[in-house]
Amino acid sequence: MHTTAAAIWQTVHEERQRLAADLDGLRGEQWTVPSLCPGWDVHDVLAHLVDSARIGRFGFVRELLAARFDFDRANERGIAREKRQDPRDTVAALRAAAGLTRTPPAQPATRLVEAIVHGEDIRRPLGLTGSYPETAIAEALKYQLRTPVSFGGGRERAEGLQLIDRNTGATWGDGDSITGDAVDLLLAVSGRRVERDGLSGAGADRLTAAERA
Repeated sequence: MHTTAAAIWQTVHEERQRLAADLDGLRGEQWTVPSLCPGWDVHDVLAHLVDSARIGRFGFVRELLAARFDFDRANERGIAREKRQDPRDTVAALRAAAGLTRTPPAQPATRLVEAIVHGEDIRRPLGLTGSYPETAIAEALKYQLRTPVSFGGGRERAEGLQLIDRNTGATWGDGDSITGDAVDLLLAVSGRRVERDGLSGAGADRLTAAERA
């Protein structure tokens, strides 16, 4: 089932506000907890979300040129630009940008992937529980499965695997089966570490090994 752009943006806007609300009560030391995103702490990921919410097509191209087409360098520049001295100000910046519908030269689903995956990058190390619409997770997962790893997706990681959502029975792909919660499948395909006992099936070991690739 295809999700409309309007529905995607509504979910993205709601998830940004939900994340801001979850982070309101964080203590000082919690902001430096390492996120699931290698090399970034919780505050870094938040600043990245602010930057990605604010940057549009032309801004994205301009920043990429300034970073000499190095995506990692462009992301680091964005974090430096949006990371406030007081993390509470960065939370306020996310709230202020929550309703924006800007995106790089890519489908709106990229923002859906960011909202969910980066939301979990922050929440899981802090012991917070996220709750996302099943349709949104499925749309984000479909996007990641058709997008190469070099462009931030996970197509190669899931090659030769059949992913099965244990809650809905929905499946993606063909090959060795791997069953788990859809959000865990999304994270694993996106290169994040997922608890091995949350996944089962002949393909589970392959996918968890691919998280590090």
